Amino acid sequence: MGTTRKKTPLSVIARKLLPFATGVAMIFVWYGICMSLSADQRFLLPTPHEVARAFVDKGPALWGAALNTGGGALIGFALAVGLSFLFALVLSLSPLVRASFYPYLMILQMTPIIVIAPILILWVGPGLKSVVIITFLICFFPMVVNTTQGLISTDSNLVAFFKMCKATKVQTILFLRVPAALPYFFTGLRIAATLAPIGAIVGDYIAGNSAGGQGGLGFLTIIYSSQFQMGALFATAAVGCLLGFIFVMGVIALSWLALHKWHDSFSHGDS
Repeated sequence: MGTTRKKTPLSVIARKLLPFATGVAMIFVWYGICMSLSADQRFLLPTPHEVARAFVDKGPALWGAALNTGGGALIGFALAVGLSFLFALVLSLSPLVRASFYPYLMILQMTPIIVIAPILILWVGPGLKSVVIITFLICFFPMVVNTTQGLISTDSNLVAFFKMCKATKVQTILFLRVPAALPYFFTGLRIAATLAPIGAIVGDYIAGNSAGGQGGLGFLTIIYSSQFQMGALFATAAVGCLLGFIFVMGVIALSWLALHKWHDSFSHGDS
């Protein structure tokens, strides 16, 4: 039998300090790369303190754009979650239903957004509506696939037990299949949470505008890149990463609230 190595206070402290130390090392490497660039290449990579200065100088524009992008991402994400769950319930009803719709789902999923965006602009116009639809399309498919897989992967013994107890189909779905599908659902939700800010930024880059102060991070990217404001461009990328982190952490918190009392991934996780 193997023995469990006991964690010492020193090892715990070291594990907590390692990410910080790695971050500091990466900043030094960043400075080293900047110093190694020739004079005519120097503008391509700003130093960390130049990016920090851009955060201060462009702060109001960055955070205003982040709110616009976050709003579009949140609306598209919420619509994708709700509609994908309903669609997954329909797909889980029978193999014939899945066979009828799955090929078309795959076709839509494989259609490049850069092709869909001009059509959306013609249909609904540039701005928030197009950004929301693009975000929705990016988030919808992983949610449908994961949730459907969870609904049809319910333990067959439990399904047989519900039938033996003369449970209705609705009762079986609500009290057996939906709870059993929650881990799959939250896996899809985490994937969609990662994609939602990316989809909103890409949507804003392709189909956004600044009318009425609606410009998001994608629109700022166009402006700063055209003006060769590299520090501001890196700051915009960092704000986009922060937005994605907020989305993912929100989903992780929701999954913990829903699963930690009964699912193995939480109840028997590492302490």
